[in-house]
Amino acid sequence: MRLLCAVLAWCSAAAAVADDRLWVEGGRPGPQARQAVERLAGAASHGLEPQDYGADALRQRVASALQGPPMAPEAAAALEQALTAAMERYLAHLHRGRIDPRQVHATVSLPRQIGFDAAAALRAALAAGDLEQAERQAVPRLPLYENLRRALAEQRALVDHEAWRQALPPLPRTPGSRTPKLEPGQPYAGLVPLAQRLAALGDLTAATTVAGGSPAVAAVPVYDAALVDAVKRFQQRHGLKDDGIIGAATLRQLQVAPAARVRQIELTLERLRWTPLLHGPRMIVVNIPAFVLNAYEVREDGVAMRQTMKVIVGKSVDARTPLFDQDLSLIEFSPYWNVPATIARKELVPRLRRDPAHFAREGYEFVGADGRVSTTLTPALLDGVLAGQQRLRQRPGPRNALGDIKFVLPNNDSIYLHHTPSTQLFDRDRRDFSHGCIRLQDPVALALFVLEGQPEWTEERIRAAMAAGKSSTLRLTDPVRVVITYGTAIVRDGRTYFYDDIYGHDRLLDAALRRASAVRSGPATRS
Repeated sequence: MRLLCAVLAWCSAAAAVADDRLWVEGGRPGPQARQAVERLAGAASHGLEPQDYGADALRQRVASALQGPPMAPEAAAALEQALTAAMERYLAHLHRGRIDPRQVHATVSLPRQIGFDAAAALRAALAAGDLEQAERQAVPRLPLYENLRRALAEQRALVDHEAWRQALPPLPRTPGSRTPKLEPGQPYAGLVPLAQRLAALGDLTAATTVAGGSPAVAAVPVYDAALVDAVKRFQQRHGLKDDGIIGAATLRQLQVAPAARVRQIELTLERLRWTPLLHGPRMIVVNIPAFVLNAYEVREDGVAMRQTMKVIVGKSVDARTPLFDQDLSLIEFSPYWNVPATIARKELVPRLRRDPAHFAREGYEFVGADGRVSTTLTPALLDGVLAGQQRLRQRPGPRNALGDIKFVLPNNDSIYLHHTPSTQLFDRDRRDFSHGCIRLQDPVALALFVLEGQPEWTEERIRAAMAAGKSSTLRLTDPVRVVITYGTAIVRDGRTYFYDDIYGHDRLLDAALRRASAVRSGPATRS
């Protein structure tokens, strides 16, 4: 009886295994097994690492199994397990990234995307005979994602390009100039490789050619108009002042090899997998390295951009703007600026001791723990600020650090979007000047966007509330999701833009991914 039960149990288990076969048919890998190993081998097209999924080893195992005798049941089961584990890992990485973002961003609060089951997606795709279906479900459904994949392929094609085989020579130093630079009309020993690079990147479209068809300027001994225009286009794509003058910053970007650009795109693709960019009908996204805010609508037929403006973000040295997402729920017109305690202790109190007139000139006041307000500066009250018994705030007005409007989104770092009286800073190429908050170039335009559900708030009414000089708060009937993110590679209007890693986040993410790849193991890689 015991033997009979054991046999029945074995048969039942064998039947279950047979029913669960996904990749092996008659002791040989089926067509979908071959498709799977090709997809794993092509993981690099998504900025992933094929070795994380044991792609080469699995391809060899499948090839060997196709050429030799039918596999024994144990070998078939092992291959089934390895392929399934590798594909599930691959799909999970496509959907939510390879690491927990908190490994590289201590303050990050970006939620994991939900609603995706890698195992279920894989089985459904296999049942439909369409592995690509599972990939489509896994990847971020963003035009930017696919655009970056195309940019990635383009940059990979340039990795061994002759234009980067030697460095550009030093820039000329003109009489009376303190720094070397190349201006229109000047000769330069590096004109030929410069033209080659600009042509390869698509910025120089009307180059002359030399033997072999390589773009050059051999017939033009100086930095001429065609090259100047190409450099301007290059500068636009790299967050530089597009004046056509090649100085140290432009030369530095021109010297960056395509392999480094490939890595920038790969890191941006990784971040897109964690970043909830389509989680609301209307969204505001601030990209820190680009110093840009985009406001857009999510529609059935795609994404409609509504507003784009320059922003100023936190200083890279000691006041970095954190990455997070949160609902914008309140607008404060003519706001008070409650000076953060750290800024008060480290900056404002020392300045007020040196220059007491700054207190009245800038409209500051003291607020005690009991709410009592004092507009008179005294040493005792300054001591109270240092002791935590008083706080400093700035009254509404033209000198207020927040400008005349503040967009409030709850977060642990007291980060807001706001106007600024220092509008001249928007003319700078690099705009990391704040204490962490995000300063807006056009706050009225943003207010009109977020208040579309409250049409009584016309532009005239918004401007009147901003100029009132008396603080008032408005609650939005339809909160708008705000995402503070970080991407040093962006595709816009068919052109790829690259930005400096101002906070070092790319460097940290790169290191974290390399560590994860080095230690990652699993059935697919151990087998």
